[in-house]
Amino acid sequence: MIPRKTRITNVDVENKKVKTFRLDLAIDAKPGQFVMVWIPGVDEKPFCVAGVDPLRLTVANVGPFSKRIHTLHTGDSLWVRGPFGNGFSIKGKKAMLVGGGYGVAPMRFLAERTMGEHIETRFIAGAKTKGELLTRPIAGDVIVCTDDGSEGERGFVTDYLKKEIHNFFPDCVYACGPEIMLLKILEMCDESGIETQLSLERYMKCGFGICGQCSIGGLMVCKDGPVFTGKQLKGIADFGKRKLDQAGRCVEL
Repeated sequence: MIPRKTRITNVDVENKKVKTFRLDLAIDAKPGQFVMVWIPGVDEKPFCVAGVDPLRLTVANVGPFSKRIHTLHTGDSLWVRGPFGNGFSIKGKKAMLVGGGYGVAPMRFLAERTMGEHIETRFIAGAKTKGELLTRPIAGDVIVCTDDGSEGERGFVTDYLKKEIHNFFPDCVYACGPEIMLLKILEMCDESGIETQLSLERYMKCGFGICGQCSIGGLMVCKDGPVFTGKQLKGIADFGKRKLDQAGRCVEL
């Protein structure tokens, strides 16, 4: 629970809004887990783990705190505590990974693990446009799509998932991205009898289930998630009906 001081060893520019920071720290974390990042005198926010040795954090410049992180360079300090939450549970022999927007970052980490365990992996990565795609290479058999067709296939990740689940027949679909996307994936896979594990994002303060800021259907995203099974999310009234504002708080669609 005590923040550890780390130093930035490298900064990778993913696109005009996103950077990946490598830190001089290795942690024991599963894909889908998160850490709390603190800048003294500024704030503390959660970020999904994008890699563990060294610890990598992929940060989109969408609010005051992330804007401050984007001003940091190699040698600057960040304080980290965690990891927290439940990550993805890898199972079966065939894995379908779906990442939408910034949700591609933790799925790249998951792809490294599934490929490392010799699981046949297919990855659908999407963004609104070419300029918003994350640039670091992705492991496995990859389908890239953009809403406007400026890179890869034209359309939504859910359009291609619908085709691929009937061609690939995965044992489980793992996904991270906008919540409306996750709802559509759950509905699609439920109809086909395919298991899902979905990573949710909610506004968090404590990171371990005390403050209640991240509640969804009586579950805490920080403690019970952020990765949930489709069975856990099925029937939760506000799942898929929220989006995040720039402060990271949920607002109704």
